[in-house]
Amino acid sequence: MSEHLTLKREDMEMRSKYDQALSKYDLNIKDEEVREAVSRLISEKLEENNTPEVKEFLMGSVELTTLKTTDSEESVLKFTERVNDFASAYPSLPHVATICVYPCFAQIVSQSLEVDGVEIACVSGSFPSSQALLEVKVAETALAVHDGATEIDIVMSVGKYLSGDYETLTDEIAELKAVCGEHKMKVILETGLLPSYADVKRASLLAMYAGADYIKTSTGKEKPAATPEAAYVMCQAIKEYYQETGIQIGFKPAGGLNTVNDALTYYTIVKEVLGPQWLTNQWFRLGTSRLANLLLSEVTGKETKFF
Repeated sequence: MSEHLTLKREDMEMRSKYDQALSKYDLNIKDEEVREAVSRLISEKLEENNTPEVKEFLMGSVELTTLKTTDSEESVLKFTERVNDFASAYPSLPHVATICVYPCFAQIVSQSLEVDGVEIACVSGSFPSSQALLEVKVAETALAVHDGATEIDIVMSVGKYLSGDYETLTDEIAELKAVCGEHKMKVILETGLLPSYADVKRASLLAMYAGADYIKTSTGKEKPAATPEAAYVMCQAIKEYYQETGIQIGFKPAGGLNTVNDALTYYTIVKEVLGPQWLTNQWFRLGTSRLANLLLSEVTGKETKFF
């Protein structure tokens, strides 16, 4: 009986911890108000960012990504060599921020990447579903870091979030961050599966309190993927978290970034909500591959298919 009461008291204390943290933030968000705010922001501010300088900056924020079932050591090697070749072909332009691959390719990217400053990111923790035993997620993450990954992208346990099991959700994130150590960890919220923008903000805050270095919109495997509205709410959460804790968290939209206008949209949201402190490729990333060629074409003034 006393053991049961102890467990119940611990559960209540844990819930109280999350409630106490979340109570510091405004979660009374109306979806329609978010849509209206984003529409207004984009219509008023995007065009001023439609410049060659911004597009060049955005090239340096791209996380060049290949997460296909058909990926092989040969294809990933060629993928990495294009990044090496870009540095020689376009010495005046910024290189991409990151190469993002599955953990089984971390070693080949690490061994073949020659460009200083390009990170090696691996999706881990049973990407994209996050449906695996924690021991499996830990092992996969540890192996990715051992093989050369400098950043890790994990997916929040969406099912646990939807069932209200914030304790297990945050414990998993914290444990995987401990495995990453000094390496940056991005937590993917899979915002398209969350019921409301209030949930997007709540999930953002839980991920940050659990140890995320970045929060990321989507895996790109679910629809909808990244949306300007989800990005707007996530950036608001990052700003409020920074004001409350003094800890700066990075932001990464990913999935469905198909046009230069998409990139400019997310840049505008980050600039207006978070400010210039976030406008570096350390704090703002774009998860995409197709966008790299489109941005390069805009910057060079001619259609270019380099990557």
